[in-house]
Amino acid sequence: MPKKFQVAMAAAMLMVLTGCETLLPKGADPTPPPETTTDPTPQGPIDDVVGTDNQRHKVALLLPLSGSNSGIGTSIANATTQALLDTEAQNIRITRYDTAKGATAAAQQAIADGNKLILGPLLSDNVRAAANVATPANVPIISYSNDSSVASNMVFIMGFVPDQSIERVVRHARAQGMNRFAGLIPNGVYGQRASSALLQAVRNAGGSVVRMETYNRSRSSLESAISGLAEVSDYDALLIADNGQTAIRAVPQVRNSGATRAKILGTELWNTDTTLSGAPSMRGAWFASVSDELYRQYATKYRQRFGSQPFRLSSLGYDSVLLTYRVAREWPMGSLFPVDRLRESGGFVGLDGAFRFGPTGIAERALEVQEIRTSGNAIISAAPRSFED
Repeated sequence: MPKKFQVAMAAAMLMVLTGCETLLPKGADPTPPPETTTDPTPQGPIDDVVGTDNQRHKVALLLPLSGSNSGIGTSIANATTQALLDTEAQNIRITRYDTAKGATAAAQQAIADGNKLILGPLLSDNVRAAANVATPANVPIISYSNDSSVASNMVFIMGFVPDQSIERVVRHARAQGMNRFAGLIPNGVYGQRASSALLQAVRNAGGSVVRMETYNRSRSSLESAISGLAEVSDYDALLIADNGQTAIRAVPQVRNSGATRAKILGTELWNTDTTLSGAPSMRGAWFASVSDELYRQYATKYRQRFGSQPFRLSSLGYDSVLLTYRVAREWPMGSLFPVDRLRESGGFVGLDGAFRFGPTGIAERALEVQEIRTSGNAIISAAPRSFED
């Protein structure tokens, strides 16, 4: 995608988002599985009944719209409605399918209804189930999952993966002269990916990982891991690959164990925690994440339209519609979705900044580095506006 298009798209987004008043707090998104919310039933130009329509591209939206994950599912669905309204897209019809009633059945119905593109699902198991149906039908999936293992040549992952935020904050730390890194990593799938990402990022940046400790999510296990870190206390930076609340509990103990000067680093999980600046021990810590500049304006419009605070992940729904809207300009009506257009080298621009899909189908994002301060988070290394900057 040419750079001039990216600038134009960013300008257009600012125009549709202007007129917002105060900036809303981001809110505390739950650690998976997401909790429910009281978001209203989404309103807008999304059809629930598929009929004969030869003037619009048929796009399926697969999300948990009932059950324990309905809150976040509804928030993402609301975001897709808002994107359709903001772009005034007349050539796209989005039909919702509830994965809580069975992802396989939802995908089968979506294909039977003639949809040529699937947005969602959210959960990785649902992505796998939907892909088993959609891939043989040559229908690509743009998923909201952050599980990179489900990506393929027909399944694209828009979720925020830890690898990129860790690479970005490590690269920034190395640029500031930090060489020796340590990690405090939770057990589980996320922790496994985070530990691999830390090792790779530090290696690529020319530093060294001098210690990594893992723990279960219990106080005693965390304390034991911090005691293990104390055996090597002269590291320059410590990555805590967990949510903000765990970091708030861990950092005072880390300081008491002897690492009084180590820079504390975090992941994209910290971006949704508004309590970090209120913890004195967290001030000065760094983490990398997508920019919130446009998200804040979107969140204000969302609240005005739907009467509730959006989940932070709902921006993925909004951006997936922007992406579809862009590709639809050169998508012949009634034909298969042009998958190759998703791999445009210049990428796309959305609420969360510039992004592009690499050869593996995972969204590569332009991230900023933020520092936690008393008054909130401050940007200390801005995200590039495009992949040509």
